[in-house]
Formats: sequence, structure tokens, C-alpha cells
Amino acid sequence: MNSTIKDIAKLCNVSHTTVSRAINGSPLIKEKTKSRILEAAVQLNYVPNLNAKSLVLQKSYNIGLFFSTLGQGTSSDFFHQTVEGVNRIIGREYNLVVSGIDDYSDFYTINIKRFDGILLISQSDSDDPFIKYILNEGIPLVVLNRETELYPVINIVAAESMGAYNATQHLIKCGHRSIAIIEGLSGFKSSENRKAGFFKALNDNQIDTNNDFSVKGRYNIESGYEAMKQLLLLKKRPTAVFCSNDEMAVGAIKAIQDVGLNVPRDISIIGFDDSMVCSYITPELSSVRKPTNDISTGGARKLLSLIRERTKQSERIYIDTELILRKSVSAPPNY
Repeated sequence: MNSTIKDIAKLCNVSHTTVSRAINGSPLIKEKTKSRILEAAVQLNYVPNLNAKSLVLQKSYNIGLFFSTLGQGTSSDFFHQTVEGVNRIIGREYNLVVSGIDDYSDFYTINIKRFDGILLISQSDSDDPFIKYILNEGIPLVVLNRETELYPVINIVAAESMGAYNATQHLIKCGHRSIAIIEGLSGFKSSENRKAGFFKALNDNQIDTNNDFSVKGRYNIESGYEAMKQLLLLKKRPTAVFCSNDEMAVGAIKAIQDVGLNVPRDISIIGFDDSMVCSYITPELSSVRKPTNDISTGGARKLLSLIRERTKQSERIYIDTELILRKSVSAPPNY
């Protein structure tokens, strides 16, 4: 059975009201008494009853972690890194409630009584009505992963376009001129940003674009496999492919190997996100490292600050990506 405030009060020979005030950081309690009570709480392995505490302080002790969708375009690795990063920062002070916006037909159940704050992992402009609703409800909000012009919002994003640009530049420096792209899920800002960086690199190097070299994907292994099969059927196939995420890159490598070709000897492949899978496939996958952990932990810290300070802030923070080179890229054949 868990220890209670009364157990701590008995051990310290004080009232349970004094214990409650000390645990909640009341300035009415002397520091010496507060230290003694907190030490006793640790000794007795006391765990606060958040439900009871929320009634007294009119707080829910819930933080919402909302994704645009959990069903499409959210890879398991990205989901795990995000949840782990947020959970590590909020610790035992809050309960973490994870959900997808598309799970709600309306938002009336999302209010300040149920959530002390919300982190939104946003993928598209279709999330804007949700953002506006949260702001109107007065719930502290931090938007991650996608740029938004809505005000006032703290917005933390990765420099994805530059990451795709750097990856494509690397392929060009290796000697590739016939470079294809497997795009991400249609409607996602990450797909648009990565595609924009890819084509900017081609344009900056005076490499003509080929419509046949641009194939739609859905951010999963199957779509990467099918997209690569389309590219392999072309009369003049690419010598390198930029895949808009690692899962599609895995599918692309499988498609190449299934027809008896070799990566990277025949076709080079580069991915995006630098997920765990990159080091465990053959060949090891070169990829753009997206700082998912930095984004999620940074967002959680900002949200806790908003909750404590009860202020409205607007800020946009960009976090750089990093190109991680492994064994899936080499010079093109006969270079």
C-alpha cells in the first residue's frame, strides 16, 4: 500500500495540512520544515494522488500529446522517440495522454479542466482549426514539427528543407546526375519541405528535372517498394534516389535487390530521419538525421514553462538536421 500524507505527518510530528503545503511548495512553510517533510516523503516512497491534488489546485495534471494522425505517416520510430522524449521531461509530475486529432469528430471534450497543456506534433495545415480551438480555450500550447503562422504559438521545427538539400548535394558531389525522389505522404508539410530542398539542389547545380523521376510515396515501407519498382521500369533509370524517409528507403533497397541489382554499386539510396533501422539493414543506410529527441524534449520544457508562468508567448525555433553517411551511397556506375 502506498504511503499517505498522514504517514508523513506522523513521522515528522506535524499536521497533514503542513505536509500538504510543504509538498505543494507553499511559502508559508519554513525551509527547514519543508526539507524535513520532503526527506520523509522520499523515505516513505510517497506518490502524490494526482486526482485528489487536482481537485484542490484545480489542475488536471494531464498533458496532451496530439499527433495529426496515428494511422498514416507516423512511423513507429518517430512516435517512440517523441513520446519517450516528452515523457522524460514531464516525469512523474504529469500524466501523458497520447492521441490523434483525427480520433475526434469534435473538440468539446478537450478543455482546460482535462488538460493543463498540449503538445501538438503537426503535419499539415488541416491541423489549424485544432490549434485555433486550443488557443481559444486558453490551454497552453506548443506546436512541433510544422511551421505555423498562428499567434500566439511557440513553434519548434527541424530545418527539413536544408536537410534534403544537403543530402541531394552529397549525391551530386558523388557524381550523380540522374537522381530520383520518392516523395512523402501527400498533404504533409514534411513532404513538401523535403521535396523543396531536393529540387533546389538540382536547380542550383543546373540539373534538369525529370517528371518520371518524381514518384509519390506514403511514408511506409510498402510505398517505397512500389515507388522503386516504378523507377526500375523506366527506360533510363536513376543512378541515385533520395527517399523522403527511412522506411521508404528500406522498401526501395528491397525492390532493387529483388531484381538482382546492388546498392550502392548500381543505384545509391539516401533516406531521411536517421531512424534506428539505418544501422541494421544491408547496406547500412545514409540518412538525414532529424533531431526528433531535441524537438520533443525542447517542446516539453517550453510547455512546462508556459503552464507555470501562465503567460502567452510566440516564438519559432529551428533545429538543424545532420547528414549521416553510411554505406548506401557511392559514385554512379562507370563514373
